[in-house]
Amino acid sequence: MSAQFVQHVRPADADRHPAAIGWAAILILAALLASGAAQAQGLTVLPVSIQMAPGQMAAALTVQNHTDSETSFQIRAFSWNQQSNTDQLAATNDIVASPPLATIPANGSQVVRIVLRRPPQGAEASYRIWLDQIPAATAPPGMVRIALRLSIPIFAEPTTRAAPHLTWRVETGGGRASLVVTNDGSHHESVRDIVLASSDGRMLRLEASPSPYVLAGATRRWQILASVPATGARLKLTASTDTGRIDQAVPVVSGP
Repeated sequence: MSAQFVQHVRPADADRHPAAIGWAAILILAALLASGAAQAQGLTVLPVSIQMAPGQMAAALTVQNHTDSETSFQIRAFSWNQQSNTDQLAATNDIVASPPLATIPANGSQVVRIVLRRPPQGAEASYRIWLDQIPAATAPPGMVRIALRLSIPIFAEPTTRAAPHLTWRVETGGGRASLVVTNDGSHHESVRDIVLASSDGRMLRLEASPSPYVLAGATRRWQILASVPATGARLKLTASTDTGRIDQAVPVVSGP
């Protein structure tokens, strides 16, 4: 889950171009707690991500208000995929929140029901919901002042078996090099703590990534911020994933 502080959003503009929203636009602050909840601006939301098992068509999200005044929020749903190394969101009716808009009294809570309207077919379906906190302060005409935006991932598994399958390589070309992973499986994978090293043990620094997810059918890449061996060499990759530890050799190839 991710959190963003927002000053003003025009309601019409917020829904007009949701199809290509990158992480740079929606990620500013991650507020993850060890308890599995996220807290910011007096709100606690749990869980921080939702995984729907095969056949499951609904889940619950709890929003708690820890302040001494009431607060309101709205929820919008988006389908989520990864293209051209960016996260793409598009407004969808495949998943809905009930209620989509609510006011929580001081020190109160609200349970939100997340309903999947159609089961995924063949591969895991991925979504995100935006929970926008709306303070009571008066905003300029035509504007909504939003104190906080939480972006919560939702994954829905198909009835058939779904599993990730990652293929790694280092691509070089045009004086640049990137670590590239393709997930040709049917389930997302979460990749963290990536370390890439040359055969002599030299660590190759990678650009930071705000998202650990590699969605089903997606390709992700991390630019290597150092010189790399020539095509045909092999580098050592280690990383942590939801399904286990990665420790393997990665080939260096010419880029597309």
